[in-house]
Amino acid sequence: MQTKPSTFHFLLFIISGLLLVTLSLVWWNSSRHPAPIPLTPTLSGETEYCITCHADLPEISASHPVETFGCVSCHGGERLALNADLAHSAMRGGANPSDLSVVETSCGGSNCHSGSEADDRHHIQRVTTSVQSTYAGAISNILFTFGAQPDLTARFGIAAVTDENTKTGITSLQAFDPVSANHPSIQKFGEECLTCHLHAEPREGEAFARETGCAACHSTETHTLTTAISYTQCNACHNRGNYDLRTMTFIERTDHATTRLQDYYQPIAQFTQCEYTLDCVDCHTRSEVMGDGDIHNDQASIEYVQCKTCHGTLDELPRTKKLTDPNDIAFTLAFLNPVVELKLGDTILVTEKGEPLWNTRVLPDGTYEMIGKATKQYFTFNPVMGSACEQKPDEQESHYCHECHAVEK
Repeated sequence: MQTKPSTFHFLLFIISGLLLVTLSLVWWNSSRHPAPIPLTPTLSGETEYCITCHADLPEISASHPVETFGCVSCHGGERLALNADLAHSAMRGGANPSDLSVVETSCGGSNCHSGSEADDRHHIQRVTTSVQSTYAGAISNILFTFGAQPDLTARFGIAAVTDENTKTGITSLQAFDPVSANHPSIQKFGEECLTCHLHAEPREGEAFARETGCAACHSTETHTLTTAISYTQCNACHNRGNYDLRTMTFIERTDHATTRLQDYYQPIAQFTQCEYTLDCVDCHTRSEVMGDGDIHNDQASIEYVQCKTCHGTLDELPRTKKLTDPNDIAFTLAFLNPVVELKLGDTILVTEKGEPLWNTRVLPDGTYEMIGKATKQYFTFNPVMGSACEQKPDEQESHYCHECHAVEK
């Protein structure tokens, strides 16, 4: 004989069901929000929970260990939040804390990248006044061409910048405002040609998020900073195509390079073998690329490395320096990109401004050696002096060398 379930059994059934639902919700919630993993970086001494979700990210660089810096000191964000939207809500620069609009807060400070020039910690000052950031030369050329200024002296940059201690005589640049220009070509230039310089606002899309500020050169796609910058990183800006000056538009490259020569730098140019075999950073110094802390009129006034910097001339050997000071900046640079182990007593090449070409060495037999900063390849080469070169002694600049040694794409 069947009996109806009692009220007690019915209530027990309901409670069991509610308990099961509650446990399921707890499990589902915990699976979405894993147990917090605390990190207390030594620089801030404040606990943060970023690595709860980001533990799989690689170390940003050997000089920025997460145990020391953490994440929040550079990226910002809500350090105690476990909800992704809340944690990311206060991040600086989105995915790029080195964007020049926020870089002083993210990367600045006297012990980091906005310290004194004497301590070589004025990186932000160097970058923000560099032609890579200001685009001053192109802007002054456009304004002069269309009658908006009387000469080619730089007066404007992508953003306003000052440098009262400049050695070039240019103490400030005003922010360029193409909208207020009277000539339509200047306005078109502003619309089409100001999107890929370090102080520009990045273009829409994840692919362009790290193409401004320090990250444009030093960041890779895998959340790492590097000083081993390959030519392909430079290509992201310098080999995307060419400008059509008649229409003031940028024409993207549609071809696909099959050789290194085709892939290298501008689509139309002449290059010597070392120029398309080495990487850009093997020749161009950090002062040329990052700036030297002064406001320059144009690109030509900051670039000075030429063929003769490493090869010398018919009547002069290249400049060299024997490393006798353990605190020489050459050792610091070699430490940051360990492709060569410099030792006290080594003799390296230097530029005409005394900047060390720390990835070079003078060999005992009088020849020279260069180690690729990105490839770690070893190259040996000879000075021009004593060679069969027939170039006139007063014609030893790079464009003269190209007359005999360059190939054309």
